[in-house]
Amino acid sequence: MSAKNRYYNGPVSDHFDGVRFFTPKGVGPKGVRALLKWQFRTEKAKWPAAFASPHADTPPPSVDGDGVRISFIGHASYLIQARGHAVLIDPVYSQNAGPLGWLGPRRVNAPGIAFEALPKINTVIVTHNHYDHMDMATLRALHRRDRPRFVTPLGNDTLLQRGLGDIAVTAVDWHDHVTAADGIALHAVPTQHWSARGLGDRCHALWASFVLTLGNTTIYAVGDSGFGDGGIFRDVARRFPKIDLALLPIGAYEPRWFMRDQHMNPDDAVQALQLCGAARALGHHWGTFQLTNEPIEAPRIHLNEALARHGVAADRFAAAQPGATFEL
Repeated sequence: MSAKNRYYNGPVSDHFDGVRFFTPKGVGPKGVRALLKWQFRTEKAKWPAAFASPHADTPPPSVDGDGVRISFIGHASYLIQARGHAVLIDPVYSQNAGPLGWLGPRRVNAPGIAFEALPKINTVIVTHNHYDHMDMATLRALHRRDRPRFVTPLGNDTLLQRGLGDIAVTAVDWHDHVTAADGIALHAVPTQHWSARGLGDRCHALWASFVLTLGNTTIYAVGDSGFGDGGIFRDVARRFPKIDLALLPIGAYEPRWFMRDQHMNPDDAVQALQLCGAARALGHHWGTFQLTNEPIEAPRIHLNEALARHGVAADRFAAAQPGATFEL
């Protein structure tokens, strides 16, 4: 492990030790031995080569007034339109979630919005630097086309500048907020995860979830997170007592001994919904890239079972499919 941070030079804090970021009370990523055990001594379910969504979206050029329109692009990628402003969260349009544009899991469905059909993008949020969330090819294409402002946790700004050149990027620490437009603010909040682009930069850049306040509407967007003791979700509920919609990951959770501390399973996600107090939730991070062992349909099936087990109405938490749209 490197004794010098590759991306960030800043003061020690309750989640940065001078070289690496960490989640207080959280558990860091597993080591190489556990990784090899998972890869070579456990069985992965076979996914189909294609898992097409029944939906497709062509968003309007702009959404004005007090309405908020959300479109699910796929995996953890969302388009949010409000007050004449368009925000993309973790946009990934590449065919593979990995380095060099071809390594890594291959997508099994098309993005729910064609890249050419995207409206002009004003702001891009990148929650952390894993390849299924920070897709340099997509971010480069967005920069060339729209010159958006990028908002990302500490250290990831260095990665984006190296990959994209002269860009407008704002790096945020946990509990910072950025005004994206009149009446639109992006609040970075803690999440239990980790970061790396290669073998020598583990936890050299911060990770975060974001709470978006758009006029009178509040959306809690979680890119990746373990559940931990639930404290991160209780804290969000205390800071933001009226959340209209939570975007929560429900996939990439098996085997639990390896994934538990970094990825929620559907039962965890339902508990996270209850703790953060959101009126509704959409489940993502499933059905596009096979990152872990569970069958492709398992997150949706297990989500429905968890909702029943916890006494939560089925229509309060849906497993989103690419191209599906929602209005608040």
